Amino acid sequence: MRKVFHFDSPAGPYLADAAVLCCFDHRISTAVRKFLKKQGVERADMITVAGGAKTLASPRNDFEQDFILEQVRMSVYLHQTKRVMVMTHSDCATYGGLDHFKGDREAEAEHHRSELLRAGELLTSNFPGISVEPYFVKFDGIWEVKDADHLKSTPQQPPSGTLREVA
Repeated sequence: MRKVFHFDSPAGPYLADAAVLCCFDHRISTAVRKFLKKQGVERADMITVAGGAKTLASPRNDFEQDFILEQVRMSVYLHQTKRVMVMTHSDCATYGGLDHFKGDREAEAEHHRSELLRAGELLTSNFPGISVEPYFVKFDGIWEVKDADHLKSTPQQPPSGTLREVA
């Protein structure tokens, strides 16, 4: 082998701040990176696949869901992950884009809300003790799914409404 790029990185054991499941759509990558930094997530086990949380909530096949569950399992096992952030985004092609919702952004957001909750419930049923945080990424910010406190390992005050902007 021939070294083609040099960098310095800590070589010791590593614990993840969170596992993050999101779509590989480049339009959201900068917003997701900045959001994670703002949330104090410096060491993320990134699971980036077409559709993000859709792969858990409404997978195209069993393999897709099993693959993502295995990725989360490895993050929990290898890096002691206790926090999982799941994301979907507006105009996602795996959902048929905004056109699938006839341009209705409210209908799109409500559909993603239910998908994110379903993904979170699947994760918490498979991995007791983790906290799942569902987020919907729009092109003007990142929105936290409300009424998802049952997905967190530590109880919190129940919020009002359905989505809250967090970035």
